[in-house]
Amino acid sequence: MMSEKHAATAKDRSSVRSLLRLWPYVRPVRTRLFSAAFVAIVASCLGLVFPLVLKWMVDGPVTDRDPGGVWLGALLLLLLGIAEAVLFGFRRWLVARPLSGVEAAMRADLYRHLQRLPVAFHDRWPSGQLLSRATTDLMLLRMFLAFPLTFLLVNVTTILAGFVILLLQDWSLGLVLMAPVVPLVVLCSLFETRYSLIARRAQDQVGDLTTVVEEGVLGIRIIKGFGRHRSQALAFRELAGRLRTTELAKARLLAGIWALIMIIPELAIGAALVLGTVQVADGGLSAGTLVAFLSTALALRWPVESMGFLLAMSQESATATERFFEVMDVPEEAEEKEAQPSAASAARTGETVALTKAAGGGPDGGGGLRFEGVTFRYPDADADSPPVLSGIDLHIEPGETMALVGATGSGKTTLTALVPRLHEVTSGRITLDGEDIALIPRSRLRELVSVAFEEPTLFSASVAENVLMGAADADEEALSRALEVAQAGFAAELPRGVRTEVGEQGLSLSGGQRQRLALARAVVGRPRFLVLDDPLSALDVHTEALVEAALRQVLRETTALVVAHRPSTVMLADRVALISRGRIAAVGTHQELLRASEEYAWLMSGAEPGVESEAVEETVR
Repeated sequence: MMSEKHAATAKDRSSVRSLLRLWPYVRPVRTRLFSAAFVAIVASCLGLVFPLVLKWMVDGPVTDRDPGGVWLGALLLLLLGIAEAVLFGFRRWLVARPLSGVEAAMRADLYRHLQRLPVAFHDRWPSGQLLSRATTDLMLLRMFLAFPLTFLLVNVTTILAGFVILLLQDWSLGLVLMAPVVPLVVLCSLFETRYSLIARRAQDQVGDLTTVVEEGVLGIRIIKGFGRHRSQALAFRELAGRLRTTELAKARLLAGIWALIMIIPELAIGAALVLGTVQVADGGLSAGTLVAFLSTALALRWPVESMGFLLAMSQESATATERFFEVMDVPEEAEEKEAQPSAASAARTGETVALTKAAGGGPDGGGGLRFEGVTFRYPDADADSPPVLSGIDLHIEPGETMALVGATGSGKTTLTALVPRLHEVTSGRITLDGEDIALIPRSRLRELVSVAFEEPTLFSASVAENVLMGAADADEEALSRALEVAQAGFAAELPRGVRTEVGEQGLSLSGGQRQRLALARAVVGRPRFLVLDDPLSALDVHTEALVEAALRQVLRETTALVVAHRPSTVMLADRVALISRGRIAAVGTHQELLRASEEYAWLMSGAEPGVESEAVEETVR
């Protein structure tokens, strides 16, 4: 649904001002667009020459009974008709290809911008709303630039030229036809205000409907598994009915303005016909002049009557422009310009990791991954709401693996999302080998840090392409190693091996297979820092044991933070951090926390709080 803020913006903003924002996209094709408008104006104005030829024919060859003159007039009319048709066809040729390019450029910019927007934006916006902006709205804008924009200019020019011709033929009859101008302008102004609001409502409802369709397709297994197809169909029908009601309101409004635009000029033409006939009968006006006058007036009917339709399309295009720039105006993630680390610095970091592993621990210092007084609150949360994370102080030494354990909702996943800067910390800082991640360019940061989430996301691409997203420069050897670490040997048994397409979101694979490919993607680039959010939750115990054995080798080469829910995953870590209600409650080895923390022992065993720690420890061994 469109928010009240967006509704107010749509109401206050001028449609012309909104449409002018398209100029940067139109500028590259402005020559062909202006040429097309000029050609259309010439073609339309040729239609106003027809009445002048008719006047000459009636007052000349017809009155003088000259067949040759009549045939000459007919030939002129034929040539004018052919010229008008050719010019309109040429206009369409001029705009077809460049405007398709404008649409493509806008769609590409929108997609690029979406990739650079913060995760918080995608958390708030329904995907259907974004999809409708990228498809329906941009198609509407292309149609507007190709037809309504040009013909608004053409029709206005044609109407002005036509009225000049009418006044020159007979000023009194011309004034009669100009009488409806003022009421028509007032009606169009009222129509524009009302139609812009209802057009915006309809386009937002299309976005809501798109969201429901997308969710229904992606969640078809849940819908069928729980037999919820009827309730989903009812929900869809309700939204479709709401959209239908809005579209009918649009149709009624358009029908009303179109009827008035047609009726009022017809009344004026009728009055001019009566007055002109009287003048011809009195001898004050020639029959040819009356024929030309009425022919000109009839030639202006379509330009006048089509204004309602063109204004409606313009309003819909203005709201589509607003919806497009609502997304484009959201600030992207800032790109920092921090210098790249020197080779000596990278070498020192590698030496530190090696020495740390050799010594079985790490020196106190700024190396590794460090959280210093980190507090986080979601951007759209109330200012007085408690933070999700508060005062997090945690140091993962170079080459160390730390397990992060906590109850559901304690903030584990949020904490891991802060390391690759999927969210920005509210206060405090996070450092990698002493460097504040807020000062590291995101491109470099995401080369240093690799992630695997609990809910694995795969794309409509091959197994190899999905895994190699974790390292653009990885070779076949790195791919094979990553698949081996993740125990994803099933990929070789697929119809085309690692070149097999996995389908949308990898739904052709099982949950465990998707999770193993996501893990392979995380380790393929041998990252210096590894963040794993419960990466083995979907695996059976036998596969989990194999993955853990292979993963131990990977963890020896990196600094890792691993979210764990099971003792087997915790055993991969050198130390464990217990997070409770957004704070670090305890840090130590697995055995230390079993003895010292009742909450940790409870989480590891599933026993009720208060059970003797020795019994719990015996249980989790």
